[in-house]
Amino acid sequence: MKQPLGVILAGGLARRMGGGDKGRLLVAGQSLIARVVDRLAPQVAGLAVNANGDPARFADLGLPVLPDSIAGYPGPLAGVLAGLDWAAGQGATHIVTAAADTPFLPEDLVARLLLAAEGAGTGIALAATPDPDRGPIRHPTFGLWPVALRDDLRAALAGGLRKVVMWTDRHGAETALFPATPFDPFFNVNTPEDLARAEEIAR
Repeated sequence: MKQPLGVILAGGLARRMGGGDKGRLLVAGQSLIARVVDRLAPQVAGLAVNANGDPARFADLGLPVLPDSIAGYPGPLAGVLAGLDWAAGQGATHIVTAAADTPFLPEDLVARLLLAAEGAGTGIALAATPDPDRGPIRHPTFGLWPVALRDDLRAALAGGLRKVVMWTDRHGAETALFPATPFDPFFNVNTPEDLARAEEIAR
């Protein structure tokens, strides 16, 4: 498999943070989305941002900005579809997605997702962390997605499907397990308290 392209999902409404671009919040002097770019860019063949509204607000990142092709903020799957359509135009076979508000995502995210998918003979893999009580907890905005399934995803979204794992389970998605110590690498900033916690981790 060729090295996938990367897509940072920044299309959410950030209601719990009062709206606006959550990825622009600063942690130890650097924005959340800039931290995600720094961690993901070395792992992929190219990088884009999925976001709606004025793309100029991301101009400083120097990355393509991909709006949802489906109206009404239908959720992260719409961002995945935007990424798959972009990747198809680049001749890529897969993308890896990451959320814009997760400043400590694993530096081996792509390698582990690829390994999990190849080992299971599937095109889709989702990241997960262990939980002693509930078993692996999947993080569905962190996944490996095949471009070949973009029309299937488009049809599913048009049919009203919104939940990521309902679609990925249809296609036999594999799970790539990541350690959650000393903290969960998929920790994301949803509240002011989370932002304070991210400051502590970063320092």
